[in-house]
Amino acid sequence: MTTSTVELDVPGATRITVTNTLLTAELADGRVISVPLLWYPRLVHATEDERNNWELHAGSRHIHWADLDEDISVEGLLAGRRSGESQASLKRWLGARLAGRGFTLHELRRED
Repeated sequence: MTTSTVELDVPGATRITVTNTLLTAELADGRVISVPLLWYPRLVHATEDERNNWELHAGSRHIHWADLDEDISVEGLLAGRRSGESQASLKRWLGARLAGRGFTLHELRRED
């Protein structure tokens, strides 16, 4: 049996827009891709200001939200990958957020 693989040339993002229902990325090759915001619970629980405070990294192929400790790749968006965060991790993050504590992975581990 043979297996073929598809090599994907992942373009960088040029603009990110987050609404109450969609995460949209405009890509350097002209494509526009939108995915349901529900795929990324941290973005769902974010304020508008937090959602709009994103940065592009790694040749504009990774989107980072420092306020939320959230990272999403353009490749993941193109592949239709949802957040891989566990329910337990999200629960700790939400608890820390509501309590006004730090909630990066490093800070959450330190509290355990």
